[in-house]
Amino acid sequence: MHVTPRHRLISSLGAVLIAALPLSRAAAVTTTSTMNVTAQVQATCTVSAADLNFGAYQGGAASNLDATTTVTATCPPGQGYTIGLNEGTGTGATVANRLMTLSSGGATLNYGLFSDSARATHWTDIGGANVVAGTGDGAGQPITVYGRIPSGQNVRTGTYEDTITVTMNY
Repeated sequence: MHVTPRHRLISSLGAVLIAALPLSRAAAVTTTSTMNVTAQVQATCTVSAADLNFGAYQGGAASNLDATTTVTATCPPGQGYTIGLNEGTGTGATVANRLMTLSSGGATLNYGLFSDSARATHWTDIGGANVVAGTGDGAGQPITVYGRIPSGQNVRTGTYEDTITVTMNY
């Protein structure tokens, strides 16, 4: 067989292409891996409370004096919580009979804090039977506190006060 310059050119090109094939395949090889991405969202809740002001109570009044205030609970969506109100700072106070003390001392005024508008369920401290439970939605959730000064208390005039601790468990 006689080899013409054209055959030599085709043979040379073929050899170059064959030699280049492994190089182009080597450049096209890829491999993959994965990585995990994580974050821990911490349950961070807050609670705040507005003051409860009954206004003017007339000693020996024939009617109860009612007032309300708001506790605001803020928790991440889906986070459960409970809120309790302690008995206050009045000496001898209980959650069923809270006591405001005359600012000049010596006298007390009975009152109650309730979780229902009928004022039938005394709001207890954490661990008690009548705390208020909820589930966070990411926004502040207002919860009404219903207060009542029972009628018929003959007490000295002046300003009566108490401090309630609001506790949230989550």
